[in-house]
Amino acid sequence: MNLLKNLFVFLLLVVFSSVSCNTQDKKNLDNRNNSKFEIMKSEEDWKSILSPEEYKVLRNKGTEYPGTGEYNLFFEKGTYKCRACGNILFTSDAKFESHCGWPSFSDVVRTDAIKEIADSSLGMVRTEVVCAKCGGHLGHLFPDGPQPTGLRYCINSVSINFSKSDTNSKENK
Repeated sequence: MNLLKNLFVFLLLVVFSSVSCNTQDKKNLDNRNNSKFEIMKSEEDWKSILSPEEYKVLRNKGTEYPGTGEYNLFFEKGTYKCRACGNILFTSDAKFESHCGWPSFSDVVRTDAIKEIADSSLGMVRTEVVCAKCGGHLGHLFPDGPQPTGLRYCINSVSINFSKSDTNSKENK
């Protein structure tokens, strides 16, 4: 009987935390959608220009599986831009191998390139990183990066595009 009682309490906790997380995710999404960004599109417009995976991450705050993103172990010289709008976000000079499974950067190209949003979904407190131009979800910010910033911008590959540095390629000049 005690085992059944414990199982029932456990199931209630699972259901409650699931409802709580979904409610918080919805609030976070509503906050992003109610924010004013330079580039504002309807969700139908975003769906028409983004692939299903890009839409899942950039518009619905999804994440790619660790170690699967095209830029995770990619270290060419250049810049990384928002895949949804082309806003320049990071440079290769700030990219480092964090062994977390996602591309990691120690700094942004400009402080106004991104917005940081408190995220308490999934039962933890984190800082969500979104593109300041279009509000696209990029990933999260953690305080465990290398010096001098001590920051780790943990970014989904599917939310960014890479452009080769002009200084490394004669074709780009």
